[in-house]
Amino acid sequence: MIEIKFITTEETYEIRREILRRNISLTEKNEDDFKETTFHLGAFMDGKLLSVATFMQNDHHYFTGFQYRLRGMATLDAHQGKGLGKGLIIKAVEVLIEKNVDVLWCNARVGALEFYKKLGFKTKGSIFDIPPIGDHYEMYKMLNDA
Repeated sequence: MIEIKFITTEETYEIRREILRRNISLTEKNEDDFKETTFHLGAFMDGKLLSVATFMQNDHHYFTGFQYRLRGMATLDAHQGKGLGKGLIIKAVEVLIEKNVDVLWCNARVGALEFYKKLGFKTKGSIFDIPPIGDHYEMYKMLNDA
């Protein structure tokens, strides 16, 4: 059974480092991780943390209204495709709707596009590179009519 819980910033680091920063000399830490409006979610199975995501208040010029950004979402390789990431997004959307957030957006790696599309996200703009990570699209999901 999958359990989605709020976690600390520090609890995100190991999975971020292993999945998002593998063979890349960028830190898994982000200065916005500790802002009062930021929250982190973890997906657990049998008490083990297997997937993480961070949600921070952050405006993007493409959108209007109250905005949050998804950053640092990662699932351990052996547990991908089991619904952990989906569970994180579903829980986050519940939390964000309670906060009256209008739009959730992210910079999605090209390999994750289909995952986000299945959860109702849409692409905005053209493909762009984030060196040394690679190609991304900006994606968004409307939560309220903005």
